[in-house]
Amino acid sequence: MVAESTAMCSCVRSSRALSPVLLPRLLLPQTGYRLAGRSLWTTPHCMAVSGDSQLLPLPSQARVVICGGGVVGSSVAYHLAKMGWTDIVLLEQGRLGAGTTRLCAGIVSVAKPLSIECQMANYSNSLYQQLEEQTRVKTGQPLEHILVMGISCNIIKPKEIAKLHPLVNIHDLVGALHLPADAVVSPPDVNHALAVAAAGHGVQILERTTVQQVLVEKGQVLAVETDRGSIECEYFVNCAGQWAYELGQASEMKVSIPLHGCEHFYLLTKPLRETLQPNMPVVLDMDGRIYARPWQGGLLSGGFEKNPKPIFTEGRNQLEIQNMQEDWDHFEPMLSALLRRMPGLESAEILQLVNCPESFTPDMRCLMGETPGVSGYYVLAGMNSSGLALAGGAGKYLAEWMTYGYPTANVWPLDVKRFGNLQSSRTFLRHRVMEVVPLLYELKVPRWDFQTGRQLRTSPLYDRLDTQGARWMEKHGFERPKYFVPPGKDLLSLDQSKTFYKPDWFDIVGAEVKCCKEAVCVIDMSSFTKFELTSTKDQALDLLQHLCANDLDVPVGHIVHTGMLNERGGYENDCSVVRLSKNSFFIISPTDQQVHCWSWIKKHMPSDPHLHLEDVSWKYTALNLIGPRAMDVLAELSYVSMTPDHFPSMFCKEMSVGYANGIRVMSMTHTGEPGFMLYIPIEYALHVYNEVMSVGQKYGIRNAGYYALRSLRIEKFFAFWGQDLDTFTTPLECGREFRVKFDKDTDFLGREALMQQRQDGVSRRFVMLVLEDHDTELDLWPWWGEPIYCNGQLAGATTSSAYSYTLERHVCLGFVSPPPGPDGLPTPITPDFINRGDYEVDIAGQRYPAKAKLYPFSSLFTQQKRRKDEMELSNLHGK
Repeated sequence: MVAESTAMCSCVRSSRALSPVLLPRLLLPQTGYRLAGRSLWTTPHCMAVSGDSQLLPLPSQARVVICGGGVVGSSVAYHLAKMGWTDIVLLEQGRLGAGTTRLCAGIVSVAKPLSIECQMANYSNSLYQQLEEQTRVKTGQPLEHILVMGISCNIIKPKEIAKLHPLVNIHDLVGALHLPADAVVSPPDVNHALAVAAAGHGVQILERTTVQQVLVEKGQVLAVETDRGSIECEYFVNCAGQWAYELGQASEMKVSIPLHGCEHFYLLTKPLRETLQPNMPVVLDMDGRIYARPWQGGLLSGGFEKNPKPIFTEGRNQLEIQNMQEDWDHFEPMLSALLRRMPGLESAEILQLVNCPESFTPDMRCLMGETPGVSGYYVLAGMNSSGLALAGGAGKYLAEWMTYGYPTANVWPLDVKRFGNLQSSRTFLRHRVMEVVPLLYELKVPRWDFQTGRQLRTSPLYDRLDTQGARWMEKHGFERPKYFVPPGKDLLSLDQSKTFYKPDWFDIVGAEVKCCKEAVCVIDMSSFTKFELTSTKDQALDLLQHLCANDLDVPVGHIVHTGMLNERGGYENDCSVVRLSKNSFFIISPTDQQVHCWSWIKKHMPSDPHLHLEDVSWKYTALNLIGPRAMDVLAELSYVSMTPDHFPSMFCKEMSVGYANGIRVMSMTHTGEPGFMLYIPIEYALHVYNEVMSVGQKYGIRNAGYYALRSLRIEKFFAFWGQDLDTFTTPLECGREFRVKFDKDTDFLGREALMQQRQDGVSRRFVMLVLEDHDTELDLWPWWGEPIYCNGQLAGATTSSAYSYTLERHVCLGFVSPPPGPDGLPTPITPDFINRGDYEVDIAGQRYPAKAKLYPFSSLFTQQKRRKDEMELSNLHGK
């Protein structure tokens, strides 16, 4: 709900973003409620699969062992069994569903921050309805159908709010977002239904059996050791919830599962005097940080406070969880917020204040997938208080992952390999969880950054850049400069800039971009992932030719942009590879690909002692010199000509820069602008930087950050992995067919899929859109995730966007697809669909016309702008 306050106007304007067409990115206003729809099951107690006091015998072997008998583990077991797996064993240390599942609030909301989370919750909703019908669990009214790629929702007025929920105080409200497809369920009953269905498919469920460790041999799961003996197995799934971190650390080969527990409180009342209808909506008051739902004639209300209480940093045990205490002083702010929103509850009798543990991850997203380093070890944990809503879909996708080698949707935002060991520090996790919990009910503005766990990984130049005004962002634990505040600027206002409109750093970044185009800028890009692959003979080349779509059999010194594809032809990695010598290669990948890329290469590496892969990310500082005067700076420092005739594009030489030897200088900038990347051994980093800045003064050199880099790369139509490209994007869909070695008689991963797609045609295409009739000063900006319309029909969504200081307009990148055919199947996209379509980009409910192209606008607009400037100059001189 939107409160009538000073902030009301901006909130109301941003509430246009609540339109269902904005999915997969749904923006919820800070001053907003969600009124959620129908109730389902209300049985409060835990149901075990078996009430026998005698323990069932422990099998000596199984194909897969799942640890954790909560709703998440039961969902994984159920979906594996449905996909034909046999010899599945589900182990629970206590009684089935008696952990955090039993204490869950039971709210299933399909409105989530990420598209993949929406899909998971959508599936969970449908699955629970099916289980209700199959197991004949006591129910309320049936669930409503949820729209595909859109959530059934609408903005309602205060009078409508009062009709839906008469207890809600509407006097300070101007509206609410109503989600009729959301549900309320009984978590133990869902857990029980999943377990019964899994057992019906042959899953063995053993209670009161504690997993102590996972035994590993040669990097492969070998067995699971329990307090009742060992079970040999091929696969292990860690769904241990609160215990997932400790269980990972207890294995023979430690597995990093970064999550941390936090106390979560909710209140139960006795039945109220007013009769609450069974289908009365759940109320989420984002400003009050509370939720409230009907419960057995009374009310259940909890929330996510500003000052959460982390727990079990030093470990935990079952007794501690069972004896967690009430804390009325801590709950008082949420209780006050509840009474402000529902004053009629002042006379309600309190039944109990429940204190239960919830586990949270460093980025508020769950952890799933196969862990790096241990083949066959999977994890699904860290549900961030959305376990019930996500369990059905997450269990399905993980089962697909284990069955086919990949899930049927892009789950990279949730992949456990987005983290590494560096996020396993208990101190880091404790501090981060204290920041994460309040963020669940806070409005996250574009490009916001976590404030805890910072300065974990830094470049050797960090202090030097910090004193020169660098403002920092964090990627995979690495500090990276966003932009540099010039002397004399109001530092406080810039640090506190939070808006969906034109940001305060606009002019600063514009000056950095201008310098990149007219003089020379330096960007510290040390965070990039860097590997070296070497061999005694051709093993390194053979491996890369198998993994990479582009041809790596190039002369020494050449640089190749290439994708590492999966069997479907999708990008597992997008990288630059330098051939350093006949049998040595330098691989440069995005920062957050460090764990994933390493795991992907190692997975496909033959067991050969003469083939070696080394992570050298920490060995090199990377400086990006961008601009036409970059060649002058380096020529003066190296006494070597840096002109294109002597140093062609996409080439690498090992050179001296200043006093430092062994600098790998590469003629590329990742922006399309002229310049060079310098990979500098860290002991020389400060010297080289100082020399570059000193010599560069006469050429107008300055520092720049990643915001300038983003603007430059987007206006040049450069796609980045993790933002524009993912494991379901193929080179043919993003205009990179020229980077595929179709003409070589070389088999590589994904070749067969690409050949088929080449024959059938692609059904979606990566495009560049330049906004028209968009006022940069007054209109909301596009950031990413905005719907794209073609001829009035939803055609796709943006994947990244930035203001182009060259074009003086906003540029969006994204994928578009034509409408499906009469049979409902995707249809091949044609050039006419791109070139002749009338395109619009929807920003918070307002559609802006856009020009769509398959190539950069830069050259055309630059020529037009130059002619315009020349005409204005001629008019000025009266010519």
